[in-house]
Amino acid sequence: MSSLIPQPTADGSMTFFSKPFGEAFHSLHGAKQEADCKFVQPTQLAQQAQRSQLHLLDICYGLGYNTAAALETIWAANPACRVHLTALELDVTVPQAAIAANLLVSWSKPVQMALIPLAADQRVETTRLNARLLLGDARQTIQSVAAGEMDAIFLDPFSPPRCPQLWTIEFLALVARCLKHTGRLATYSCAASVRSALVAADVRIGSTPPVGRRAPGTVASFEAIDLPPLSQQEDEHLRTRAAIPYRDPTLSDSAIKILERRQMEQQCSVNEPTSHWKKRWFSSATEAGSP
Repeated sequence: MSSLIPQPTADGSMTFFSKPFGEAFHSLHGAKQEADCKFVQPTQLAQQAQRSQLHLLDICYGLGYNTAAALETIWAANPACRVHLTALELDVTVPQAAIAANLLVSWSKPVQMALIPLAADQRVETTRLNARLLLGDARQTIQSVAAGEMDAIFLDPFSPPRCPQLWTIEFLALVARCLKHTGRLATYSCAASVRSALVAADVRIGSTPPVGRRAPGTVASFEAIDLPPLSQQEDEHLRTRAAIPYRDPTLSDSAIKILERRQMEQQCSVNEPTSHWKKRWFSSATEAGSP
């Protein structure tokens, strides 16, 4: 736990900074806000909660904020909705440290009390929640998740350059496999490499509104109904070298090997250099803003 450094965010909620990954677990513009706006709202959980039960998959459970925000929204919309949660996490000390530091205080007592035993025992069974926390490398633990079961998936690893293992075309194919045909996947990332890997998994993608920064997030579903469309700028981004996906054929390669493999593929690609795309759109934006 010594590597987890508490850090305030702009909306008053706290997060941890991870020394090994060199990143905070959440946006410093607002950890709670990010959970609501980047994950819960795009997966339409308030609407989905009108059913008697929902199945959720939280990839990189971390401090538990995305799950906490989901439970709060679902039970506010329908207190009788039973949630079946599968959460994947590499390091159990992260959610345990969040509980010890009382970082879930931003959510209601029922939500806090539901998640305390999940961090401690990795299982919760109540009338409203059936939850399991699977520990280990998500590339392996996700293989025990049933296909076509999830109404909502939260994809929340550290950024692709820091944790490419969980953004590869092979891993995201396994993630998409877990999604119901009518389900939704949400992630904070708008990286072209991530979006192209999702498209390769046969899901449709759309943009979610920016939260505290200019970059949007991504929502995906097998059905394109109500998906916010990509802008022309985003669509063109998917045809540049930035859209070359990360690859991990054996689902066991190191981050360094995955990064090197992608770099070599980008160097050989006939796609437009990403710098050209940036220059074109930056120049257009500059000219549009000129008096």
